[in-house]
Amino acid sequence: MSRPFEFAGRIKSIGHALNGIFYVLRSQHNAWIHAALTILVVASGFFFQLTAAEWCWIVIAATSVWTAEALNTALELLADAATKDFHPLIGRAKDVAAGAVLVTAIGASIIGAIIFWPHVHNLFFGVE
Repeated sequence: MSRPFEFAGRIKSIGHALNGIFYVLRSQHNAWIHAALTILVVASGFFFQLTAAEWCWIVIAATSVWTAEALNTALELLADAATKDFHPLIGRAKDVAAGAVLVTAIGASIIGAIIFWPHVHNLFFGVE
């Protein structure tokens, strides 16, 4: 039986979620790279005055990478909790999860290139 909706419970859930985000930032070196690149992309977006549609693509790309990184971290934590001994299937699962982050980051980079290239080209070569 589910418990009734409680506002305090929702606030507590948000706190747990924020703790998870901060854990990823504190513990995952690749998250530091994602954070630096996210800041760079957002600053560049303001500099180039991206359109609303361009911002939507940037937000989707960035949140996809952050989501993949968080899920990868969660899988690694669960796998490490299951056993401290090396198991080839756990190693394979970790590799697949890391690969998912890489694929997502490559996709986000392609989106960034598609959006920013015309702006960068305009900055250096002007409108033809």
